[in-house]
Amino acid sequence: MDAVLKFANQSQGRDRVFRSTQYACALSIYLLRNKPDRKDLVARLKSLENNMSAGRKLLRLGNAANSIVAAKQTMQLSDRLLGLCLTVANINRALYFICDNAVWAKNVGLIRSINKERWSINASRYYLFSLVMNLTRDLYVILQLMQKKGRDNRFKSRMNQHLSDCPEVAEAVIPELDALIFLLLETLRSEPTVALDTVKNICDLFIPLDRLGIYKSSAGVVGFCGLISSLIGILTLARPTLRIKP
Repeated sequence: MDAVLKFANQSQGRDRVFRSTQYACALSIYLLRNKPDRKDLVARLKSLENNMSAGRKLLRLGNAANSIVAAKQTMQLSDRLLGLCLTVANINRALYFICDNAVWAKNVGLIRSINKERWSINASRYYLFSLVMNLTRDLYVILQLMQKKGRDNRFKSRMNQHLSDCPEVAEAVIPELDALIFLLLETLRSEPTVALDTVKNICDLFIPLDRLGIYKSSAGVVGFCGLISSLIGILTLARPTLRIKP
């Protein structure tokens, strides 16, 4: 119970719960779209989705400052490429929050002179840039881990055993490709923090791509990806050992 209360008291925890609810509603609305007898339920789900979205915008007020602080910290990393990826990601995330806050202010009537649609598009653009840099970081870390594991003698013996135990695969697939896939899967299996962060960022990527019209997806795909990403976010918040560092 203490862990649940501690999680609920975190602004990030509340945002993840709101986000999960929002995208669960979006997915449910998509699945029920062709059922006339569920119109009332769909209407309630749409109302709940909109309320969750508005609540999340309120919870995100001030997050730009946190991202700026995070960018200053990642600039000090000894690994220059890792530091560059994370710093650029945090800067774009800060810009995303600034645009998102401006959209919220327009919605509640605090600001009237801005173009809401333009600021919303800019928010999605900065969000996309942030995700691309985070995925670049994930790829960089995965490649480093794969190189390290590939030099391990015990892993080499396991890989050779895998290739010898599956001759039918070797006949159908290029052995080097099979070995690479085996190395990748074993690396992700042994490093769940990296695997979860990669899956989360890939799922999140569909949201701004759809919003910007770069890669249009159905509302069901966006809802499903958003829900999976949100659940991973809840998991990593509830169990900090599963959160990728730095």
